[in-house]
Amino acid sequence: MYRLIGSATRLDVGSGSCAFVLMAKAPRVGTVKTRLAPLLSAEEATRLSRSFIQDMSANIAELIAARPDMAVVAFTPAGDHEAFDGLLPDGFSLLPQRGADLGERLSHVAEDLLAAGVGAVCMINSDSPTLPAAFLSEAAAVLRMPGDRVVLGAAEDGGYYLIGLKQPHRQMFQRIDWSTSRVFAQSVARAAEIGLEVARLPSWYDVDDQASLQRLCRELMESPQSADQTPGYCARHTAEVVRLLADRNRALRVLLAAAPPALRPA
Repeated sequence: MYRLIGSATRLDVGSGSCAFVLMAKAPRVGTVKTRLAPLLSAEEATRLSRSFIQDMSANIAELIAARPDMAVVAFTPAGDHEAFDGLLPDGFSLLPQRGADLGERLSHVAEDLLAAGVGAVCMINSDSPTLPAAFLSEAAAVLRMPGDRVVLGAAEDGGYYLIGLKQPHRQMFQRIDWSTSRVFAQSVARAAEIGLEVARLPSWYDVDDQASLQRLCRELMESPQSADQTPGYCARHTAEVVRLLADRNRALRVLLAAAPPALRPA
């Protein structure tokens, strides 16, 4: 079962807990993964978005199974929590996002959960279904260390896939050119301005266009990674959806055929 929480909710968690928060748009047809058109129809893009949420929430649930942490989906638009029915493992809480832009929404999520009693907050995008669990674990471990800091996981497009905080530093979300390649650099600059230590996670990628979708398909279908690579999360729901869509969508099959032969599905 899921619990709907709000800005005034008090949580029965310890001060050493970390809230892992998926920042997610309700997966409704025509509102998600629109940059994948015309490769994918609106219905296909929605199905892919739902699989991303399933895999990323499962990744978090597995990580915190034996820990005093909590799992949250911060969703927009407010009031559309029913869009997540059947997508999340038991134990997740749902928190409506509030604010005029992404910066305000991130800031309010951090403020709401820290005020509710958690010791730290890791806010994560919902577009990286193979994000390694090791990166999430490292973020929580760094935030549990003494002293204040921000944890940033750089996305390869210049943004970030994760931001972790112990205090609600509003400045971290101000004067940021959201949805541009300047987001990560500007966020590091905001931290320097307020004297906040920055802990950096390894970079990873978002799936939001055809090139990144092709990369995701390669990752899901290739042979096991070498020992010196951090293994990505298995993302079994996403892998199933990709294979199903490829069976039905000729344009997607053409995209996958452009992958090197060793990376194509058997």
